[in-house]
Amino acid sequence: QVQLVESGGGLVQAGGSLRLSCAASGRHPVGWFRQAPGKEREFVAAITWDGMTTNYRDSLKGRFSISRENVGNTVYLQMNSLRPEDTAVYYCAVRLVGVTVGDYRAPENYEYWGQGTQVTVSS
Repeated sequence: QVQLVESGGGLVQAGGSLRLSCAASGRHPVGWFRQAPGKEREFVAAITWDGMTTNYRDSLKGRFSISRENVGNTVYLQMNSLRPEDTAVYYCAVRLVGVTVGDYRAPENYEYWGQGTQVTVSS
């Protein structure tokens, strides 16, 4: 059983930054997703267990950055130049087979999920 706990969400003005944290119970491949009200959950970014490879939603490249501790089990999502359309609940998830094979952008392919953290960007 993998446990995940997100933190770092909050209210920020447009143009601001937030860093989300995902504390996992082990060193696993991790993806970040987000879900806005009335919308489907969508892929944001992913990182391999060793931190060597990252993948991003194309529209977020350059503004969002995923990273992880060299030692430890925390994964981060740095979000810069935030926009009102980034408002959503952000979730981290673990995909045991990895985040470089198959459809790693599909949330249904992840086995374990955190409870989510709310990010609200005001205009």
